[in-house]
Amino acid sequence: MDNQTSVSEFLLLEFSEVQELQMLHFFLFLGMFLATVTGNLLIILAVAFDHRLHTPMYFFLVNLAVQDLGSVSVIIPKSMANSLMNTRHISYFGCVFQVLLFFLFVGCDVYLLTVMAYDRYVAICDPLQYEMIMNRRACTQMVAGVWFGGLLNAALNTGGTFSMPFCSNVVNQFFCEIPQLLKLVCSDLYLIEIGIVMLSTTIGFGCFIFIIVTYVHIFSAVLKIPSAEGRRKAFSTCLPHLIVLSTFFLTAGFAYLRPTSNTATQLDLVFTILYSMVPPMLNPVIYSIRNKDLKAALAKLVGLR
Repeated sequence: MDNQTSVSEFLLLEFSEVQELQMLHFFLFLGMFLATVTGNLLIILAVAFDHRLHTPMYFFLVNLAVQDLGSVSVIIPKSMANSLMNTRHISYFGCVFQVLLFFLFVGCDVYLLTVMAYDRYVAICDPLQYEMIMNRRACTQMVAGVWFGGLLNAALNTGGTFSMPFCSNVVNQFFCEIPQLLKLVCSDLYLIEIGIVMLSTTIGFGCFIFIIVTYVHIFSAVLKIPSAEGRRKAFSTCLPHLIVLSTFFLTAGFAYLRPTSNTATQLDLVFTILYSMVPPMLNPVIYSIRNKDLKAALAKLVGLR
């Protein structure tokens, strides 16, 4: 506690001291950011303007696109601005809001992917009751629960992290990430936040187990479909969701559960980019590449035949 300092700002990870490499990082992140924004906005607009897509599956997909837009908008522009201006600074309250909003959107992603798995389960395992179970009111309540759960989780983790004193302001990551911030705490109170992180991780793992059990039932039902065309169609609606799930949970789990080192490593950076930037960028492609209705709506939106 003797080394405790009053922190008014944090210093984020500098990709390189060479200006040319800083600019390379800027243009790389700019390309990923524009691809993510364009893809997710197209999904939102295509669903909004095509009444055939006003179904629960696409309603959830629009919410996922909004969350993906939010998560990248919280972290990428600041990192690009720092590279462009050759600085590392982020204000204390800027860091607080970055943690709060990023955890909000990522937490909502986990809960929404769980809801989407349940939606596929009802659609395939109980198709005759689908419209009654997944009615508009139920879907709205599910999404409201997703956002409330994400906000509660984000508020707990943000409050737990920034209620403690920091001995340093050097964050070994390109945005304010909780595991890196906890290494800067000079009080045993950090154990409280570790407990909160473990609670969040346990809930996330519970969602993962629920999704796995759900898909075991889904695949059992699909294999009982007599026609090959029916099985193919059922699998095609589940495969994108499984790919998105696998990418997100594997990279996020590795980034948050592996022991953190006291110095920045290339592996830490790579896995953070993978879980924070790659899924939001790829989700629109994954969900539209094998979906004829969505591809038709996208083609109509951009004026293609």
